[in-house]
Amino acid sequence: MNDHAREVSRASASHRKPGVPAIDVQALATRIRTRILDGSFNASKGHIGSALSIADLVAAVAPRVRGLGTREPDRDRFVLSKGHAALAWYCALRELHVIDDATLAGYGTDGSLLGTHPDPELVGNDFMTGSLGQGMSFGVGSAMAALRAPAPWSTYVLLSDSELDEGVTWEAALLAAHHKCGGLTVLLDLNGQQALGFTRDVLDTSSAPRSFEAMGWHLTELDGHDVTALDEALALSADSRGGRPHLIAAHTTAGKGVDFMEGRVEWHYLPMTREQYSSALAQVGGGEHA
Repeated sequence: MNDHAREVSRASASHRKPGVPAIDVQALATRIRTRILDGSFNASKGHIGSALSIADLVAAVAPRVRGLGTREPDRDRFVLSKGHAALAWYCALRELHVIDDATLAGYGTDGSLLGTHPDPELVGNDFMTGSLGQGMSFGVGSAMAALRAPAPWSTYVLLSDSELDEGVTWEAALLAAHHKCGGLTVLLDLNGQQALGFTRDVLDTSSAPRSFEAMGWHLTELDGHDVTALDEALALSADSRGGRPHLIAAHTTAGKGVDFMEGRVEWHYLPMTREQYSSALAQVGGGEHA
């Protein structure tokens, strides 16, 4: 990790303290969206709607991950359980100077560590995910290990709502509540879509946030594109939550920021044409990259 990345890591640690701003999260989210469109178009890859859905979530959480870009044993852990949206996370890593332009430009190419799903060989990725539902178990395991560590860390999981279809997600949630994993925060991306349909039609999980609360989780329900609300929710410490794991149920829109992608299931897989790419870029309104 270079010197600038270490500065970002220190800034992310200070950002965890109330009242110490470290970064303009809204501007960061806009730059991440622009990079998502660039990367997806250049690689002719899909999952654009999924990545745009979580741009605000990763912009809010990435600067808070203490030690991001290091292999320090007591660093915070981040689990992108929604592995197919990895491009959004890669763009956040680039914006925080954990990876460089050349690395990001390799997305989806032969020999690159930036695949469609995250690879822990890439600095800034702690877990390999892609088989949906597994990331929640990884996160709970990390949080349980932190309870026993000499220097505890925080664990963040970004979970898709389609993973609520998986029984292992619920088993892990029960374990986290039972073991009082107060250092665990799960951001649930409630965009209401899955690969081939709307969540309400595949399996209605609208009661899921309250079910987590009934298990013993602290629940915050919010607009997942409101970066101020996200920042405030992420600032809640384990002490203020009574030591309970924290579910942030974030209501989002797949394809957020691009009118012809928003709420459209087909943009789970479709790549963009050049005309669509130009239109999407104009709508997102991204400025200069960092």
